[in-house]
Amino acid sequence: AITAGDLLWSDPDDTINGRDENDRGVSFVFGPDVVEKFLEKHDLDLVCRAHQVAEDGYQFFGQRRQVTIFSAPNYCNEFDNAGALMSVDE
Repeated sequence: AITAGDLLWSDPDDTINGRDENDRGVSFVFGPDVVEKFLEKHDLDLVCRAHQVAEDGYQFFGQRRQVTIFSAPNYCNEFDNAGALMSVDE
């Protein structure tokens, strides 16, 4: 079964269903179906994660059911990415 840690630390991949090995050799990748099953099981609306560079500072996945927020602009002076933050309201 997928855990919250899996969704937060592994990488989304919209070209697959389920899970697969990651090309980087660590962890795995998961498809949008995995996000949907996790949200349904735990009665949640959205998974928010933050460890992957996103060019615009944020990136949605799985019909906007998961979002990656990356707050470090111009990450390590190696990426030309924006930074973002997220405000959550009931």
